[in-house]
Amino acid sequence: MKTINAPRSASHGAPRSARQSTRAMRRALGRGGRALGRGGRAAGTAFAFAVLACVSARPALAADADAATIQRGAYLAAVGDCAACHTAPHGKPFAGGLPMNTPLGRIYTTNITPNPDTGIGGYTQADFARALREGVAKDGHNLYPAMPYPSYAKVRDEDIAALYAYFMHGVQPVNQANRESDIKWPMNMRWPLKIWNAVFLDKAAYRDKPGKDAAWNRGAYLVQGLGHCGSCHTPRGIAFNEKALDESGDAWLTGALLDGWYASNLTGEHNTGLGRWSEADLAQFLKTGANSHASAFGSMTDVINKSTQTMNDADVNAIAAYLKSLPAAGGDGRPAYAYDGEATKVSLSRPANDAGARVYTAYCMHCHGADGRGFAPMFAPLAGNPNVLENDASSLINVTLNGTGDLVIQGIPAPYPMPSYSGVLSDQQIADVLTFIRAGWNNKAGAVSVAQVAKMRSQTQAAR
Repeated sequence: MKTINAPRSASHGAPRSARQSTRAMRRALGRGGRALGRGGRAAGTAFAFAVLACVSARPALAADADAATIQRGAYLAAVGDCAACHTAPHGKPFAGGLPMNTPLGRIYTTNITPNPDTGIGGYTQADFARALREGVAKDGHNLYPAMPYPSYAKVRDEDIAALYAYFMHGVQPVNQANRESDIKWPMNMRWPLKIWNAVFLDKAAYRDKPGKDAAWNRGAYLVQGLGHCGSCHTPRGIAFNEKALDESGDAWLTGALLDGWYASNLTGEHNTGLGRWSEADLAQFLKTGANSHASAFGSMTDVINKSTQTMNDADVNAIAAYLKSLPAAGGDGRPAYAYDGEATKVSLSRPANDAGARVYTAYCMHCHGADGRGFAPMFAPLAGNPNVLENDASSLINVTLNGTGDLVIQGIPAPYPMPSYSGVLSDQQIADVLTFIRAGWNNKAGAVSVAQVAKMRSQTQAAR
């Protein structure tokens, strides 16, 4: 979010001494201690020191911004995966500068620290809410909908208040100017976004659905709102609008191509969706990035690392319950068949004239197995993997070319991330091996062409 130069509001108060801040924090912890959760006194003490590191040299906490509120805001910011977009590689937290490729050109995420000159330090809570829900900055300019405000519009007032408290009092201010987008005139004009919002933005906060239990509604609220899952997993229309914002639309969470990755179908579709996953499978994936069906890669790695693994079990289970309630939708247009794991061949067929099988044997088999079943959750299975069965092979091509970042669960990096083969295998070899994988072990997916690999190689190299 860009800001105009403005001093901090007087309501933020004058700086206190470290001793006064310490006393205020102790009082705040006394009021909010019961809300600190299972960590008890130890968690409360650790959190107090963490917040004091920011607060002791900062304006005093507002009366209603106590430690428990800030802690809740920090949790909600993690649920919303704010750090993944607003923290550039090797950059300071929430200071922006991350490049994002759009169909119109590259844009750069903004500084959302409480710096009054280059961040959002001059925002009132009403300004903050308007930016989140309506995509309008304090100075009135419209934000590009790469910022998922159509999803954040569903966030309730009490959660907006907690997020505001966290970003104003729990985040270190950083003086870093925002970078202009690379989108050329006239496509960089912002006023058409007012029309876009009038057509596509629903400003209503989430309302619990009658006839659904508390867990389902909590899951729906998180998926549709702060989790903004539809921003990646729902296909977009000609105006780059999500074709559905909740389960009432047929396209909701049916999968979409985004920045060189195909975000998976999250409905109950049997082959490419979650039809063969249990709620426990989903919960395991959200907490660890891997299960017996698949492993996270591409953009989803950041989501696991910075968001879903931090969520409490109740919220993870609620998300799983909501997603598993979605009926099968989407699909890939191929003749209907249900992937049958029992029919999968148990060993690798290696005819001498099969170039893909030769590449697989040399480069893939030691991790993914002769039978394609892998060694889950350490090495992903390829037999029956929804990403392998998907009609759009973009993710498979991208991850083979460029590998994937480390999954870091509870501070421990995954020992065997997928390596990059862009400098090892030719376009022909990658097309051959992916065609072999997608046709083998009862997968029955289509071939990958050399032209598809060459195009992805060119696009991903240009984006670096």
